[in-house]
Amino acid sequence: MPIWRITIAAFLVLLPSSLEAQAQEVIDRIAARVDTDIILLSDVRELSRYQQFVDGRSETDAEILDRLIDQWIVRAEAKAALFPWPSDSEVQRSLERLKRFFSSPEAFEGRKKQLGLSDEDVRRMLQSQLYLSNYLDSRFRASIHIDEKAIQDFYQTRVVPRAESRGQTPPTLDAARDAIQEALVQRSIDAQAEKWLKEVRARLHVENLASETPK
Repeated sequence: MPIWRITIAAFLVLLPSSLEAQAQEVIDRIAARVDTDIILLSDVRELSRYQQFVDGRSETDAEILDRLIDQWIVRAEAKAALFPWPSDSEVQRSLERLKRFFSSPEAFEGRKKQLGLSDEDVRRMLQSQLYLSNYLDSRFRASIHIDEKAIQDFYQTRVVPRAESRGQTPPTLDAARDAIQEALVQRSIDAQAEKWLKEVRARLHVENLASETPK
């Protein structure tokens, strides 16, 4: 956590409660209203830090706010359908996969500390992302059919060139078939989810207040 945040936190302890409340109001504002719910600036900042942690960079605040609105829609639909949350073991497996993207356990812990994320923050965000992706998967996967030509085209245009660019021998089509099919299924899920979200958004009252929110 940056030192200036620690300094401000210590200073706020000394302020009268009324002034502290005013300070908190300045720090956190409503970024958007979605029906009767709200998305806070702190939600935008948290997802930005998580994106930096996972990808090394984050989207713009406007893009993150759009993503949070989409997530609100998916979460509301999933809750209405009584969709189950991922189990602790599923979250743990996802966490272990995430750790493998880092060069070492020390690099994982260092990035997490640099961005001010706790173990609980990371697990909570992972759980939320799993919940949303699992729901979209359950909603759209059954309707998706991937034909043989699409698999062969992906193999020739993506798998082979990528392997050759790395100086590697491409896997055979049969060896890569399952992975290719899953990649195409995920692409189709994303496309169908994007179309569905646009349709749902058109029926929602969404008020973007980000332009009124101080940086």
